[in-house]
Amino acid sequence: MSFYRINTSASLRKFTPAIFFLFLLFIAAKGFSQEKKRVEIIQAETLEQSENVANAQRLINDVIIRHEDILLYCDSAYTYDQSNRVDAFGNVHINKGDTLHLYARKIYYDGDRSFAQAINNVKLVNNEVTLYTDTLDYDMNLNVGYYDCFGKIVDSTNTLTSNVGKYYLDNNEAHFTDSVVGFSDKYTINSEDLRYNTQTEVIYFMGPTTIRDSVNTLYAEDGWYNTQTGEADLKDKPSVFNETQLLTAQQISYNKENGDGYAEGNVHIEDFENRTIIQGNKVIYNDAKETAIATDSAVFISYSEADSLFLHADTLKSIPDTVDGENIVMAYYGVRFFRTDIQGLCDSLMYFTKDSLVQMHSNPVIWSEQHQLSADYVEMIQHTTAPNEMHMMKNSFIISKQDSGRYDQIKGKDMTGYIVNGKLRNIDVDGNGQTLYYARDKEAVIGLNRAESSNISIRFKEGKIDAIAFQKQPEGQLKPILELDEGEKTLPGFEWKIKLRPLSKNDIFWRPEKKEVVEEEVEEVIGQ
Repeated sequence: MSFYRINTSASLRKFTPAIFFLFLLFIAAKGFSQEKKRVEIIQAETLEQSENVANAQRLINDVIIRHEDILLYCDSAYTYDQSNRVDAFGNVHINKGDTLHLYARKIYYDGDRSFAQAINNVKLVNNEVTLYTDTLDYDMNLNVGYYDCFGKIVDSTNTLTSNVGKYYLDNNEAHFTDSVVGFSDKYTINSEDLRYNTQTEVIYFMGPTTIRDSVNTLYAEDGWYNTQTGEADLKDKPSVFNETQLLTAQQISYNKENGDGYAEGNVHIEDFENRTIIQGNKVIYNDAKETAIATDSAVFISYSEADSLFLHADTLKSIPDTVDGENIVMAYYGVRFFRTDIQGLCDSLMYFTKDSLVQMHSNPVIWSEQHQLSADYVEMIQHTTAPNEMHMMKNSFIISKQDSGRYDQIKGKDMTGYIVNGKLRNIDVDGNGQTLYYARDKEAVIGLNRAESSNISIRFKEGKIDAIAFQKQPEGQLKPILELDEGEKTLPGFEWKIKLRPLSKNDIFWRPEKKEVVEEEVEEVIGQ
């Protein structure tokens, strides 16, 4: 027993001071945490014990109450003996920390929970931001105000309204849901879910949102919008459009101030006036300058009721022409295009919407029906009433595939062709004209006719040479089929490039060196 007492005594001598100290700290902390400052009545004209409410005092006229860092002003109020509650009525004003002001006709304040409910003509003022609503619950610990009966937040430039909202004062952020509307002199916005930073004046939204500024309408279901600069980052089904143009993509960055923008992922830019579309996976554009540069699977489409042109190049660029409302489209590196009645390729191309003029540079080749046309430089002009024109400059060559591997051929310095209803009708050769074509007696081929003249006019019928007019006496001969050598069947420079021909709108993406083509496919396209 004595051994037990000795050890117990030693333990007490060793540990009692520490335990006692911790115990005192615990009691002090508990007492401090439970200690609440009482509501203090600073001023009132009349103070009386309430007859209708137990343990309550009624204060009347010019009431001022203090609780911790809060001052409450009102016409009348009830205070309670057993709690830090105040029910305030008439011109109620709560001032917290000299920066926040809450106004209402009625405010129920619970100091024990640091909570206030304001009712009727509620106004919460925090620096330059004011919240208006009919009923507001305000958590003074978290510094957050809530409403669910329509509210409005106004700052120096913006007004935002919604049926439900939360205002996080410490974070300078308001969260709006249910029928959100925002506006200023620069924009209007409609959404179902957005957050607004009252300091940066940037709007962040989730869900279907429409923003209208002085130039465009923006739509997206995720993103942000700077109400001061007009800068935006749009995600999830984004689009930017006005009366004349439409832009869609997977992501769109936009700056209203300078018009700069960037679009990525299935980009689609449509010009309704000129009936043109530019597509690509990456597009840089300027809305103010009306310019656009498309790369990565870039496509230009010119559409009409009758037919549409599909053109692909490594890079597409659209800029405004000097004529208002007209554009110039530039395509460069690996140009390939397809339309039902005409197909072609070149290294670079320019298209003028004003004149429906196409300029093809660097080894251009064009196919129409069974005809292959090539030159150093080609221009095509599409007319609404007159025949379409094709101008071929330097080293012009036309090859027309006939039956059984036979080819009619026309060669010269420059040529002008006329196309009617998508069919080659006439060709005028200017300089160093040479022809090689199969002469027919009714349907039978009787020989190969070779002729040369500086200037030649040729008329086609059903894809075949029907008549030739020489301005100077031609030099030539008709040679029977059976007497022909292989070398006599082609003119110098002959090259049938059928493997390069685009056969559909999807074929414009094929690289020529990778493509395999059989004659049956081509004949199906040209309708032979």
